[in-house]
Amino acid sequence: MITSSSSSATTIPEILRGEGLPVFEAITPEAVSRHIPELMAELNAELSALEQKLEHSFNSGSTLSWSAVMDPLQRLGERLRWSWGVVSHLNGVCNSPELREAHAAQQAVVVQFGNRAGQSQLIYRALKHLEAHQDQLDAAQQRILAAELRDMQLRGVGLSGAEQEAFNAASQELAELSTRFGNQVLDATNGWTLTLSQAGDVDGLPASLLDQLAQAARQSSDAEATAENGPWLLGLDMPRYAPFLKYSRRRDLREQVYRAHVSRASGKAGSELNNWPLIERILTLRREQARRLGYANWAEVSLAAKMADSESAVEALLEELRAAAYPVAKAELQALAECARRHGAPEADDLQPWDVSFWAEKLRQESFELDSEALRPYFPLPRVLEGLFGLCERLFGITIAAADDEAPLWHPDVRFFRILDNGQPLAGFYLDPYSRPGSKRGGAWMDECLVRSRSADGTAVLPVAYLICNQSPPVGDTPSLMTFEEVETLFHEFGHGLQHMLTTVDRPQAAGINGVEWDAVELPSQFMENWCYDRATLMGMARHWQSGEPMPEQEFRKLLAARTFMGGAATLRQVHFAMVDLRLHSQWHPGCSQTPEQLRREIAEGTTVLAPIDDDAFLCSFGHIFAGGYAAGYYSYKWAEVLSADAFSAFEEVGLENEAQIRETGRRFRDTVLSLGGSLDPKQVFEAFRGRQPSSEALIRHSGLVAV
Repeated sequence: MITSSSSSATTIPEILRGEGLPVFEAITPEAVSRHIPELMAELNAELSALEQKLEHSFNSGSTLSWSAVMDPLQRLGERLRWSWGVVSHLNGVCNSPELREAHAAQQAVVVQFGNRAGQSQLIYRALKHLEAHQDQLDAAQQRILAAELRDMQLRGVGLSGAEQEAFNAASQELAELSTRFGNQVLDATNGWTLTLSQAGDVDGLPASLLDQLAQAARQSSDAEATAENGPWLLGLDMPRYAPFLKYSRRRDLREQVYRAHVSRASGKAGSELNNWPLIERILTLRREQARRLGYANWAEVSLAAKMADSESAVEALLEELRAAAYPVAKAELQALAECARRHGAPEADDLQPWDVSFWAEKLRQESFELDSEALRPYFPLPRVLEGLFGLCERLFGITIAAADDEAPLWHPDVRFFRILDNGQPLAGFYLDPYSRPGSKRGGAWMDECLVRSRSADGTAVLPVAYLICNQSPPVGDTPSLMTFEEVETLFHEFGHGLQHMLTTVDRPQAAGINGVEWDAVELPSQFMENWCYDRATLMGMARHWQSGEPMPEQEFRKLLAARTFMGGAATLRQVHFAMVDLRLHSQWHPGCSQTPEQLRREIAEGTTVLAPIDDDAFLCSFGHIFAGGYAAGYYSYKWAEVLSADAFSAFEEVGLENEAQIRETGRRFRDTVLSLGGSLDPKQVFEAFRGRQPSSEALIRHSGLVAV
């Protein structure tokens, strides 16, 4: 059973407890500053004790067992993951200057411990000993051991002397730079607002966006702001920025907000928030680290732990998708220009990036008579959750129940749920759905709170996930009315959560998402997005928040018809990001004749149909690769999308209305992809589900690129 406290919690500071659900309110900046050094001292002492035991075993000629090496090593790592993990989590969802400072001040000692453990010659020798006797290990243990040996090599266990000192110093600096990069993007996003005070300023904006902008104005400075009369406060967070570009008839304002968004954290107008120097330094350090480890570049380091065999294999997939998408994207842009021309718009002959969303929405409405804003009332968050949970019961045989009063929360917006299997607790998850521009970083993600395992006394530890979104918040008595894209995002993150929560692997190093190659880990998340277009799923949850009336059948047909609308542009956008990432980490170096931005613009010549404007400093906010875990791995989205599309095609093949076969196929998906986690090679897991290796045919078909 998942508990939020333990019998000893009264004598142990919350941040050091290392088990159960965290009491978030007790993990203050002061607690971080006071107790993380204490934790690190304890962990270092425990690591020294483990090394001494191993040395004694070597000296006495004893045979080392898994339980003598891997189990204590895992417990050490879990204590750090639990304590530092909750600090990092709060830094993402409840950011404050005080917490940010406390986090930054302790990051060095955390990195130092990671380097020390990862470079321990005694531990490495013990792992090599286990490897020499791996015939005594099961398949999951062999996978875990191989991954740990590889990771130690990538953490510099083979280095010594000055090389190791330089490696460790660079690791430290990279961690600091990554945190600083992300903070500056957050600050730049929060630091830009535009007050709209005239009715003409909000021409074309839907009521839901006017509500949001007025609410932002009230929270900022003007308590009297209303959706009808303003003023309205525009910002760069996605729930305000994206719909403004889509609906505003004021082209000058669209340009203004677009330029502000793409130039975030680039030092524009003398701002101190400038990530350009950080980008070059990060890329330089990563290349130096790769060379120290014996690799030509960071892309090779990244791919050493991924499903893709080589950089050329990744380039081949990206080129296949680029070649299919580019002519489609060019035709799509021409169609937008023709739409603008029909409306007599002066920009028809000179479309700019700030025009694309606006005219794409116009053309979508004309082509499919589909108004995405008009669909919001059919997607109130409570109904969407019912639909999502019902789908999971249908496919995977689980029940999801609210349990808000059973867990500590970090914000009033947050919900807590339990997953039950035949009435028995199986897992739990937090859901933090709404945008909070002042304190919560943008985007959506899943993270681990608790990992499935067994405690030292054999008690089962059930997995718990953090599921974070940034959708439009409720306004007054109106619930969060979601765009269809926000529905897809929620399903995506829940897919990650399902792999974390439905694992049957008890060894935490291979449970859930752990041990799953990075370019395969998006399979369940992208798989779940497909169900947003399934009739039973969508029509079962799409009901008007006031009347309860189902979404009209013709609207469902329009959504299906519009699924691949602008699919060329969407595919090309992802290919552009992936190629830029891969080549920055394989080709760029300080002595080359280009800046990172010049290399990006060179790549853009074949991967964009509208060249980036001069102000475009997208790299300065590319947090996935400079402040996250996707360095030389952004291609993983497309790589895994091949897997997810092919996996969903298994359901299409048996017939989406064939309930018995859908349930049977769903259970097989649960018993393979969601259950096996990192205990098997992802190729084996996929074949166990699909009966063969993956094909890109389904992805190209789903993307609407078949005819090219």
